[in-house]
Amino acid sequence: MIENRRLPRRTVLKGFGTAMALPLLEVMVPSAARAAAVAEAGPLRTAFFYVPNGAHMQDWTPQATGSEFALPYILEPLAPLKSELLVLSGLTLDKARANGDGGGDHARSLASFLTACQARKTDGANIRAGISVDQVAAQHVGHRTRFPSLELGCDRGSNSGNCDSGYSCAYSANISWRTPTTPSSKEVDPRLLFERLFAGSNLAEVAENRFKRQRYQQSILDFVLDDAQRLGSQLGAGDRRKLDEYISSVRDVERRITRVENTATKELPAIARPAGIPADYGEHIRLLADLLILAFQGDLTRVATYVFANEGSNRSYAAIGVPEGHHDLSHHGNDAAKQNKIREINRFHVTQFAYFLEKLRSTSEGSGKLLDSAMIVYGSGIGDGNAHNHDNLPILLCGRGGGTITPGRHIRYEAETPLANLHLSLLDRIESPIPKLGDSTGRLGDL
Repeated sequence: MIENRRLPRRTVLKGFGTAMALPLLEVMVPSAARAAAVAEAGPLRTAFFYVPNGAHMQDWTPQATGSEFALPYILEPLAPLKSELLVLSGLTLDKARANGDGGGDHARSLASFLTACQARKTDGANIRAGISVDQVAAQHVGHRTRFPSLELGCDRGSNSGNCDSGYSCAYSANISWRTPTTPSSKEVDPRLLFERLFAGSNLAEVAENRFKRQRYQQSILDFVLDDAQRLGSQLGAGDRRKLDEYISSVRDVERRITRVENTATKELPAIARPAGIPADYGEHIRLLADLLILAFQGDLTRVATYVFANEGSNRSYAAIGVPEGHHDLSHHGNDAAKQNKIREINRFHVTQFAYFLEKLRSTSEGSGKLLDSAMIVYGSGIGDGNAHNHDNLPILLCGRGGGTITPGRHIRYEAETPLANLHLSLLDRIESPIPKLGDSTGRLGDL
């Protein structure tokens, strides 16, 4: 066994066309005495989850503040995780407001959610928003991982055309902006993301590897099996168990993606969907979430964004008994039946988010869990979808940020407190401090 020497944190299982990053093992830390400290201190990960069309705020906002609050209907799926989340009320996204630019609330909401900047009203090539908080973080800490950041989503988008009252589709589809004029496109296909995470550096070998797996129905794990067995024989019992659990997680995700692809080939040719994208929306969300967890676990990235649906989405939720379009229902006009359907959509999204958080909380890292070192934001750039307001947004912050955040509370901030103040506070924690982001006025207190 490896006893007197450390295994480098960047150790990967290698095979033909394959490089599989490993989770943090005890043998990777300087000593058993430091293992707990390393796990508690980091590395910190941050991710920003976005849902469109606001929320039914009456069933989102807890009545009481502090730690003695009850979760409303929409947030009930998070009950087992209540001690791991902060409900943040009162935050505002001023740059999603018209501010003289007329209609286009949906486009502005997504474009400004992480930039806190007013999007230029145009449906041409001269788009402009601002650098998003995730990309600020990637500039500071991205060099430490294989991928400076990951951008995920369930809806493809276009960077041209008019999608909302004279605003380019680039605004409605992109939450991450590498520069003020360059959005970062989302990866929506679980298969393509899987290949990115576990591909080797030799492009010719990568292509042949994938061909062989498709032709001979092989697993990507078949190509690293020898390396995994060799490494496993040198590890202690605890690390062998952790390695086996990680490999099992990779195998499970790969099998689910393959099952989706096999099902897709049996469907009618008219189905305009890449083979790696599930027909089941919930499974699509969960597959991408599981891949993000593997990326965090292998320290492939520490920064991510995840857009459940593009802003203004009119997706049907027939699978949960809501066949009408989401955006249409969000303009409910106080119709009780439509309000009930909107809150079911909101609850469905929260249920998928709870799945992700639970997986983070159950995934070990050193002596702790991935959620201990995470800061996960979930929310929308619209408050009430019917009112199209951009104050008192539905915002959650989950995880403990390496011990810098005290979750399990509902905090109500003063009206018009910029959402960007939260972003600055998170940047401070991941060694990416900047003096200002968009319309920020300072750091968000009491986290």
